[in-house]
Order: sequence, then structure tokens, then C-alpha cells
Amino acid sequence: MMALAMSQCFTMQAQTLPGVTLLRQDTAEVVLPWPMNVQARLDSLTSDTLLRRTQLGLMVYDLAADSVLYSYGGQQTLRPASTMKLLTSVTALDLLGSRYDYRTSLYYQGRMADGVLEGDVWLVGGMDPLFDDTDLRIMAETLHRVGIDSISGRIMKDVTFKEDMLLGEGWCWDDDNPQLTPLLISRKDEFAERFKEELEKCSIIVNAPISAGRLPKDALLVCSRSHPLSEVLVPMMKESDNLYAESMFFQIAAATGQRPAKAVHARQAVKSLLSKAGVRGIPYRIADGSGLSLYNYVTPELMVRLLRYAYLKRDVMAALYPALPVAGVDGTLKKRMKGSAAEGNVHAKTGTLSGISSLAGYCRAANQHLLAFCIINQGIMKNAEGRNFQDKVCEALCRPF
Repeated sequence: MMALAMSQCFTMQAQTLPGVTLLRQDTAEVVLPWPMNVQARLDSLTSDTLLRRTQLGLMVYDLAADSVLYSYGGQQTLRPASTMKLLTSVTALDLLGSRYDYRTSLYYQGRMADGVLEGDVWLVGGMDPLFDDTDLRIMAETLHRVGIDSISGRIMKDVTFKEDMLLGEGWCWDDDNPQLTPLLISRKDEFAERFKEELEKCSIIVNAPISAGRLPKDALLVCSRSHPLSEVLVPMMKESDNLYAESMFFQIAAATGQRPAKAVHARQAVKSLLSKAGVRGIPYRIADGSGLSLYNYVTPELMVRLLRYAYLKRDVMAALYPALPVAGVDGTLKKRMKGSAAEGNVHAKTGTLSGISSLAGYCRAANQHLLAFCIINQGIMKNAEGRNFQDKVCEALCRPF
């Protein structure tokens, strides 16, 4: 992508043209056609005193014209915060598809005699963040229906789906971090204990200790519970759920065929996707899938290339676009840009870390062009400063001329 020239003012006789701004300077009229009209607005915003003491990376891409509309620090290497979830979601949709299933399975191994299982029950985790009490109850009831009234062996956890690390690289120890375990129940790492309680509710006698291991090849499947990626994607993006993002990151890693799946495998897949999106010669670093890590670095240009790639992939865009928060309507943008031209016209992912505020996604301009944009404010003392600046940019992009 080549950056367009910055906005320039010129004079001509007044006309009524679509997408034209008329400004009066003394007796002369300044006529700014698209895209210089919106560039002039952004020039005014990037002269804000906020930028004397903070960093800004901003790029806007006109998807209809297939060209950069505006860039200010577009090659700055900055921390994305939760806009990192865009990289995770686009990679997952491209690699796995929205119908991909997160799966948690129940097996048993051993011999059944008169309702007694002389062997082990196996719980195999697939890092499904939507697995809840209903799923657990159905698993326990299914085990009872196959004729098991008592377990004399063990309750075994197979958590070999992913590497042992329960926290992401570069996470702050004092953050409210999700635990990255493959066996999740209502977001908590207490699966086997809760399953044992459900068995007792089903009148299954349990004298079984809880242990961990790898599922043996001769184990028999009792049942599986699954949830599609599309159901994980919406709360992940709308509410910026970090656990959902990390679970998706490890589904990407597992798709490479590696066991246990590791963060490094997911990073390689994201990098491959970025290469397909035309990201070459741009410095960046991928650490996690949620944006919690302080080791993530991207540029606004990278993010815009990613958004353009998603836009050009019909199946990816069909799932991604409705999952993004909508300005003044829902998710993390519900209370932002209300009453402005941006309300309902901005579909974008927010990001917040200490000293970082970001926003990246799509907006509909007044001339009906769909724009992809990325705004990263770094080094700010108050995140509200970044949010206010981003809202002004979006309003400038969407306001009629």
C-alpha cells in the first residue's frame, strides 16, 4: 500500500458536488473533494496538544478505492492491547472456519460388571470456554445411562491438549488473568471435582481418586460436548473476553497438528496469515491471543492490511463484522459515540492497557465507502484521553460533508 498525499487546500468556483466540503476563507471558497475533505478533518485532529506528549499511530484505508486514505505514524511499532483479538479471530476464521467445534469428551477404560466400572473414567479437555454446568450434568447422566452405577477406578484428567503454562507470555502477575487450562467449567479450573459431584447426584457411587494422564488408545467414548467457534467469537469480540481469545489462540495452535499445542504454534499460524495479507517487511511481535501481554507489538499499517484481508474474504468478513462492537449500540462501544454520525456506523475492536488505548475496525463514511482503520494511542496517562481522540476520528470519518 502506498500512502496518499496529505490534504491540500485549493480554490475554485463554488459548486454543488457529492462528497465536497465548501469552506469560506475571506472571499475565496475552498472546495475539498473526497478524500481531501476527510483528510483535512484528520489533519486538524492530529494537531491536538495530546500528541505533544504521547504517541499516535493512525491509518485509514478506503476499501472502495483500495488505497490508503490517511496515515499519521502508520509505521509506528506500538502495543495493540485487545485489538490483538483481531489477529486471533481473523486467523481462526481463515484457518478453522466459523463452524469449527471446541470439544470436551468423556471416555471410560476397563471392565463393567453388574453396574460397576472396574477401571477409569477419562475427562479429555479441548479448552472450551463455553462448557458449563448443563454440559457437565449431561456428561454425568450419559455415563449413568450406559449402565455404570459405581466406579472403582480413578477419575482421570487428560489436559494434554495444550502446553502446561497456565499464564501467557508477558502477562502482568497482578492482572485479572484467566487460567489457561484445557478442562474448563464455567471459566474455572475445577472440572474433575465438579464432575465427581455430578456423578453422585446421578446416584453413581464414586470411590475414585482424581489423577491426570494421557488417554489410552483402548478407551471407549461415552459422549462429547461441543460449541462452535462462532458462539465463542461474539462474546470474545463484543465484551473483549480474554479467556475466549486465548482458547481460540490454542485452537489455532492445535490445528497445526501439534500435541500438546503451544503458543509458538499459534504464533506461526498468525504470522502465516499476516504474510497472506501482504504483511512483509513490517516489524511486529506476537506473544498471545488476547492482547494482555506487554510483549505484543504491531503497526497500524499491519492492522489495516489484516482488516483489508478479512474484508476480501467473504466467509471471514461474514462472521467477523457482526461480532465487532458497534458504536453507541453494543459491546465495549455501547456508551461511546452516541448521538454522533459515528453511532451505528463504526464496527470496531477496542483495546485498553495501562498507558494504551486502541481502536481498530471498520466504519461507513458519509459517501458510503467502507473504511478500515486502526488508531493506537500510547503513553497516555488517562485512557479516557485516547478514547475521546478515537471517537473524534470516527466522527470525522462518518460525518456528512
